Amino acid sequence: MRAEILAVGTELLMGQIANTNAQYLSQRLAEIGVGVYHHTVVGDNFDRAKQALQTAIDRGANVVILTGGLGPTEDDLTREVVASFVGRSLNLSNEIVEYIRSFYTYRGLEMPENNTKQAMVIDGAEVLHNPRGTAPGMYLEQHGVHFFLLPGPPTEMRPMYEEQVQTILKRLQGTNELVFASRFLRLFGIGESTMELKIRDIIQQQTNPTVAPYASEGEVKIRLTASASTEAEAQALIAPLERSIRERVGEFIYGIDEESLEVKVGQLLQELGQTFSTAESCTGGLIGKMITDLPGSSDYYLGSVVSYHNSVKQSVLGVEAEVLQTHGAVSAECAVQMAEGVRKLTGTDWAVSVTGIAGPGGGSEEKPVGLVYLAVAGPNGSTVQQHQWKHGDRNQIRLRAAKTALYSLIQRLQNER
Repeated sequence: MRAEILAVGTELLMGQIANTNAQYLSQRLAEIGVGVYHHTVVGDNFDRAKQALQTAIDRGANVVILTGGLGPTEDDLTREVVASFVGRSLNLSNEIVEYIRSFYTYRGLEMPENNTKQAMVIDGAEVLHNPRGTAPGMYLEQHGVHFFLLPGPPTEMRPMYEEQVQTILKRLQGTNELVFASRFLRLFGIGESTMELKIRDIIQQQTNPTVAPYASEGEVKIRLTASASTEAEAQALIAPLERSIRERVGEFIYGIDEESLEVKVGQLLQELGQTFSTAESCTGGLIGKMITDLPGSSDYYLGSVVSYHNSVKQSVLGVEAEVLQTHGAVSAECAVQMAEGVRKLTGTDWAVSVTGIAGPGGGSEEKPVGLVYLAVAGPNGSTVQQHQWKHGDRNQIRLRAAKTALYSLIQRLQNER
């Protein structure tokens, strides 16, 4: 099956919201062997939306999933566009009207009259019920093309896909479709170009599985994707390729799939039954945020001191005045005392500290913007690193520093366990 995802909404084109629905649907469709060949975004315009449907059909899509445009306002046109495209009428469903009315009544409200628009159903379409909102979806087939109309809000679209659309797609596939499986290798401390050189021959010779490198701020991912009759068979195809890649760049691989740096830190600490804390200056609490974004992180992360001013470095973390006067706040000596100070203050097994100059101002010839010191304090003493990021803005430097600090902790945890 060849799928195209068509997102409808001018707000997407204007950058007011991100098209996370397309990302989600592509991931879920790949899991059941439905290939997504194109993503399209079109505004709330009847003619352009209808043309986008024709374009999808012309380039071979036999599954078209539309998201958005099912609301009650005049610019919500997805129902009308699809009905016109397939040459069918729209009919009012009294059952859906009553459902929408009850949705408002339950909340002590009166249903606005324009909500009846959401009860218009394309002739012959199967209604996809939406217990989380007032916009039902629809499924219909025309000349071998399967159309799915889904609401735009992710909190409504995702359950509708999981509970109804996926079942329909699996039924349509029968037993002849391939299953796709993917594996992501996460690397740190190596650039995308250097990594690509080390595995270039593997990339050039790829067939099934396929190999695709991806770069993000400060790290690299390698995606391995295989297709087979079953997921187990696909995973079996991936395994020897993964071993070959690990032989080349294994020293840089810190995690797989959803194991981000912050997830990996949590896994290792929980395995060891240990805790850590952070002392942050130029990153301003970014490391703490990355860690506490994870549910359950209080099991191993006890807290942070954001010592942005030298007075806090001294009074709270115990950084010596002589260190600040002689070496400065941006120094290896200060980073070590920050880490050791927060470790003592919180009573944790480990502590990480960051101090540096994120810019755009504050740098000097001796200590330019992008100079950062990272320290890790643990049961066997403290280590410190100096990094100089010459390129990148303030946010990039802060993110690189936070990620590098977490990676430094991962290395210590792995080496000393």
